[in-house]
This record gives sequence, C-alpha cells and structure tokens, in this order.
Amino acid sequence: MRKKIIAGNWKMNLLKEEAQALTAELIGMIKDEESRPVNVILFPPYLYINALIQQSNAESRISIGAQNCSDKVSGAYTGEVSAAMLASLGCKYILVGHSERRSYYGETNQTCSTKIDLGLQNNITPIYCIGETLNERESGIHFEVIKKQLEEGIFHLNESDFSKCVIAYEPVWAIGTGKTASADQAQEIHQFIRQTISSKYGNTAAENCSILYGGSCNDQNAKELFSLPDVDGGLIGGASLKSRSFTNIIKALP
Repeated sequence: MRKKIIAGNWKMNLLKEEAQALTAELIGMIKDEESRPVNVILFPPYLYINALIQQSNAESRISIGAQNCSDKVSGAYTGEVSAAMLASLGCKYILVGHSERRSYYGETNQTCSTKIDLGLQNNITPIYCIGETLNERESGIHFEVIKKQLEEGIFHLNESDFSKCVIAYEPVWAIGTGKTASADQAQEIHQFIRQTISSKYGNTAAENCSILYGGSCNDQNAKELFSLPDVDGGLIGGASLKSRSFTNIIKALP
C-alpha cells in the first residue's frame, strides 16, 4: 500500500532557533490531526538534524531527513557528510538528485545511483528526485528524460530494494518560479512514471510505490494535485517554511 507523504525541504534556510520553533509549531498542529494517516518528513540543514530528531521523537508521524549525502563511504573528503554518519543520528530519509543538486553541483544519474545504494545500505529511505527542465519539456523530450533518470539512477536495484524507495517528480521549470504543472500535466507524468516502474518491476511494485509531486506545491493548489490518482503527496519547498501553510498542505491529503 502506498504511503501518503508530505515532505518539507527547508533548503539553506532558518537559524537553529527558527528551525526548532517551526518544528514545535508543526508538532502541535499535527497533533490536532490525529486521525489523518500521513507521513511528514522534514529536511532541515545538516546542522539541525540531531536536535530536530530529539525534538520530534514523541510525534511518530514526523521523521527527519537529510537534503543530501556524500557518494563516498568515508575518507579524506573535506566538507562531506556520509550516509553512515546520518544513520548514526537516526536520520530516516535522504533526498537524492534534487534538481538544485543536479543543476548547481553537477550531480548525474550515476552519482544518484551511488547515493541511493549508500542510503539503503544504512537503512535510510532514499527519495529519488527526477524531472525535466523547461527546454526539455518544450522540446518534447520530457518522457525520455524521465525514463533515462529512472533507468540510470534507480533501476539497477532489485525489486526488494526498490520497494524501499520513494520517487519525487519535480518539473524543474516550476520550482521557485511560481508556475505549477496543471493537474492534467501532473497526472500524465506521474502515470508515466508508474507505468515505467511497472515495465521494470511489475504492476504490484508500481502500485505500491509512493510518487510525490514537487513543483511549487502550496496550500492553494495542493488539494487538486493530491486528488490525482497517481500523486501520493508532495515535496514542498518554500511553503514548508511556514507552519500554517505547511499544515494546510498536509490537510489537503485525501
């Protein structure tokens, strides 16, 4: 059965006190939604992971993840953070292949593949981010781009390991631009992703895979997006930095 997931990617925002205050507000608001079967994942900057894990321990529906990890196991890699280090803190999830990592830091599908392996080896659930740029969509090659990202980044896994992963679709042209894929566009690409998974691992694996939408989702459009049959939640950017808007997005899950 697919998990319903709302994930908040805080990126490089908030000071420690602000992060703790936001987490406290979210814990209180989520308690008011006790009957709602949702998995909430917060992705703070590395520095706050340990503190927020301790802070959120009492709320089982909130997990803390990392925005990235190294593609190396350990060694002389100044400034890097390994999957094993994150696991030692109790980190449960990791974002892999976010569009900003691909665009600004040159991460490839092959880099993502290694990070997914390291996450799984350390019992951390990878959320693998895929998506096309505006140029790729306007050129009509967006389906080919998505298929290649799946094939090169995650389809090396066996079915058992794949079942431990989550997919997040990011229309790169909609991130931080205020643009959003229409409901028809979002459903079309999510359905394509699920069909591509099915062709590799079979229908059961595809039906059980959670696929999140990650392109300027907010409390105004979340309800429509989450009502789509192949959208299982959202990877939320800016709207996750405000407790009320983020909680409203959580409430938008059917």
